[in-house]
Amino acid sequence: MHHEVWTFSDYIMLVISAIFINNILLIRFLGNCPFLGCSKRMDTAISMALAVIFVLTCTGPITWLIQYYLLEKFDIVYIQTLAFILTIAVFVQLVEMAIKKISPPLYRALGIYLPLITTNCAVFGTCILNIKEKFTLFQATIFSFSSAAGFGLALIIMAGIRERFNFARIPKSFQDTSIGLITAGLIGLSFFAFQGLAK
Repeated sequence: MHHEVWTFSDYIMLVISAIFINNILLIRFLGNCPFLGCSKRMDTAISMALAVIFVLTCTGPITWLIQYYLLEKFDIVYIQTLAFILTIAVFVQLVEMAIKKISPPLYRALGIYLPLITTNCAVFGTCILNIKEKFTLFQATIFSFSSAAGFGLALIIMAGIRERFNFARIPKSFQDTSIGLITAGLIGLSFFAFQGLAK
């Protein structure tokens, strides 16, 4: 595989782009289920963000290796989706077992949303983008970590806002999921301001 040589500024731009300009959650709209489900409390949001960062930073480069040294080598690219999801599932299981052992209250707080990382389209989508953008292994690792950091940032911002809903007078028809979706849309619009950095 031939790749052009990247400079340090190229890598900085890749990080900025993944976190702000093309945020996997707010701009690409991937991973909305845990975004809405785990953003009601700050501690849960931070824990989910760290879990996603760990899983994606590990699975991003591993799925890259699987793609180029297994799927393409043996001409079985057609099972890419299955291979990637199985890889993600293994790491999610590791995180789930670790959290259950270390912090049972946190495990209960995350509930169903921790296993949902297995089919979190933000994680799976980033692994696919690594291949689509033809990144090198190092670039894929940087992009995976940065995308997960962008996901975490959006989740923490959302949790910070939603915690204040308890003190706000929200009309009954806009409570819970409705106000959550409206808030997510407004945060997404604010992130569009970063599009100017790409020019």
